[in-house]
Amino acid sequence: MARISGDHRRRFYVLLSLVLFGIVLKGFWPSYFGPMLGGPSAPRAWVMHLHGAIFTGWMLLLLLQVGLAATGRLAAHRRVGTFGIGYGVVLWVVGLVVSWAAPLMHIRAGDWTMDRAAGFMILPLVDMVLWARFFGGAIAYRQRPEIHKRLMPAATVSLAFAAVARMQIKPPPLFYLTWVSPMLIGMAFDLWARKRVHPAYWISMAAMTLAFVRIFFMESEGWLKIGRALLKPLL
Repeated sequence: MARISGDHRRRFYVLLSLVLFGIVLKGFWPSYFGPMLGGPSAPRAWVMHLHGAIFTGWMLLLLLQVGLAATGRLAAHRRVGTFGIGYGVVLWVVGLVVSWAAPLMHIRAGDWTMDRAAGFMILPLVDMVLWARFFGGAIAYRQRPEIHKRLMPAATVSLAFAAVARMQIKPPPLFYLTWVSPMLIGMAFDLWARKRVHPAYWISMAAMTLAFVRIFFMESEGWLKIGRALLKPLL
């Protein structure tokens, strides 16, 4: 088999980022992007629009960065990356704010009971933990491209959990496989191009698999006690 060139390897991450963007668009189209682009829709709190704008901006920034790397413009990639570090921190802070704001707004509107809101909180909070670990690791290893370029997609996949949840995929195994599909594509490419999967993928997949188990604890009394305690001071 012919050796896979460095250019082809770099361009693969453009494809991987497009797959991720497709998952996000599909998941959020019915509830957010579609109504927003299609005309008047139910009003949303400004913090939700801020969250949507920042998250969409991150996806565009990711595409820009992989495009710069794929075309060999590494100096520009590094300059944009410096801005990206700050952007990623802002994304994390806003994500934490929305982790509380969304369930609180549903409770006050009478849409959700306290227990439903408390159970929901385990989802975005674990997303934020995963994002912090993967994004922080990508920053720490930015001078080691083989690790960095695998942790950045992993960080974005962690945020895509919410998009996949909106697809209403009922069987948990299928939900899981849809969520981690970009990681599985990356691992398959590693096997093809390198004959082995990079450890960064194995570690990321282990963390995501452990995090996925949260869906089985949303209604457990142990978690509900924690969720209620997090929400009650703000009601």
